[in-house]
This record gives sequence, structure tokens and C-alpha cells, in this order.
Amino acid sequence: MASVTSAAVAIPSFTGLKAASIKSSATVRIQTAAVASPKLTVKSSLKDFGVVAVAAAASIALAGNAMAMEVLLGSGDGALAFVPNDFTVAKGETKELKNNAGFPHNVVFDEDEIPSGVDASKISMDEQDTRNDPGEKYEVALTEPGTYSFYCAPHQGAGMVGKVTVN
Repeated sequence: MASVTSAAVAIPSFTGLKAASIKSSATVRIQTAAVASPKLTVKSSLKDFGVVAVAAAASIALAGNAMAMEVLLGSGDGALAFVPNDFTVAKGETKELKNNAGFPHNVVFDEDEIPSGVDASKISMDEQDTRNDPGEKYEVALTEPGTYSFYCAPHQGAGMVGKVTVN
């Protein structure tokens, strides 16, 4: 017969701990070769420098990601999906949608789910036109702010739909 035993587990308590604040600063002295020029001293806390560095890195990363984001027709695991299927672009930005799998895919904007006044036929691929080989691309530039719903005509029934928001 099997028996079950219990064991007590001690979980350490972190109450009473206080965060320590370390204030440090750096001084940089730059002296030029000119004879009569004064010394230039720049003094800033490392915390201020860190905040600026992190903000600059985040801005570069976000801008780079927005520019480099690729929309795939078909996922890497073979699913019938746009990857990503919901994204945002800037007004007038050209977006490239690239076939990721050997299926026939296309991009058709739903005329009932795009901003008023936009002609879906001018931004959509023809429903009979498809991208069949991996790497084949379709480019579109959306110039009116709003939300646009789109789908892959051969796979709409399988849930291959997407949405893009134009700012």
C-alpha cells in the first residue's frame, strides 16, 4: 500500500527590506589644444545618463522595428494566418506582405471594413491573383487614417484575416 507524506516548506519573508539608493556621479574634463582655451567640465549623474541612454535605445529599437516589421502570408509552422495579423503603420507608409509558404495567398481589403471614401479595389490584389512561391511580395501604401480589415481570399473561411491601423 502506498502512503503519502507531507513536507513543510519554508518560504523566506522579504518584509522589512529597504531599497538602497546609490547616488553616483561622473566628471568628464576635456581640454583642447588651444593655448588660451578654458577647461570644459561636464558633470552628470550616472542615473541621468542611464535614463537618457535607455530612452535613446528604446526609441531606436521601436523605430527600427516599425520599419523592419515584416508581414508574412502564412506562418512558419504552416498555419493559414497573417503574421502579425494586427499591426499599425504610419499614413502613407508602404507595407510589404511576403509569402512565407508555398500556398496560394493574396491580400484583399474588405470594402465594408475600411475607412469611408477608400476604394478597396485600388489597394487590394485581384481575388484571382495569388502569391504562390515563398518570398513573393505584395506592397501597399494606405493613405487614409483608420482601421482596415483584410483577408486572403482562398483562406478567408479558414480564418486567414487581418487588421491594420493607419495613424
